Amino acid sequence: MKFYDITLTIRPSMPVWPGDPKVILDRISKIEEGANANVSKISMSVHTGTHMDAPFHFLKEGKSVDTLPLEILIGPAQVVQIPDGVETITAGVLEKAAIGEGVERLLIKTRNSAYWTNPDHAFQTGFLAVEADGAAYLVKRGVKLVGIDYLSIAPYKKSRPTHETLLGADMVILEGVDLSAVPAGFYHLICLPLKLGGSDGSPARAVLIEE
Repeated sequence: MKFYDITLTIRPSMPVWPGDPKVILDRISKIEEGANANVSKISMSVHTGTHMDAPFHFLKEGKSVDTLPLEILIGPAQVVQIPDGVETITAGVLEKAAIGEGVERLLIKTRNSAYWTNPDHAFQTGFLAVEADGAAYLVKRGVKLVGIDYLSIAPYKKSRPTHETLLGADMVILEGVDLSAVPAGFYHLICLPLKLGGSDGSPARAVLIEE
């Protein structure tokens, strides 16, 4: 088996969504200063790095991240490659992406993955994302988890239509995955968020296994 860790490393220098707090990761107890053990604290948005959106992120009465079903977060998945010339991910683009019949977990690899070759890059507003009609197409196809290789599944400043369509169908959204080293194909996905009670999202550890 081959393992692909598609999780971004959380660190203070990483890009975050404009307006969200920067990552603060401090060691508050230090052995070299006489402490019994090293202890650190962290402060950041729950939508930092590789993370999951719960329905509550955009839906007033939506479910929180601690209620996401484990059977959706673990299982067979497909990675599809979107051609570099594509400017936005519409239903038509997804129809041509050769999504397998019955695929429930879909990760969308785009030109965004190249950004992660420099993990400290400035936030990119021109990232490739899924339009509202593309989201409706994924719902129609029966996808239950969708992931993408930048910090939002929806285009910059057009967050609501795509998110509302996906989350309204109880689809799990996995954002900020690093697919730069992952070829298109079929894998086994494990992606688990922190069990944050009542939260609209959570950082997650995501791994693909090629058998």
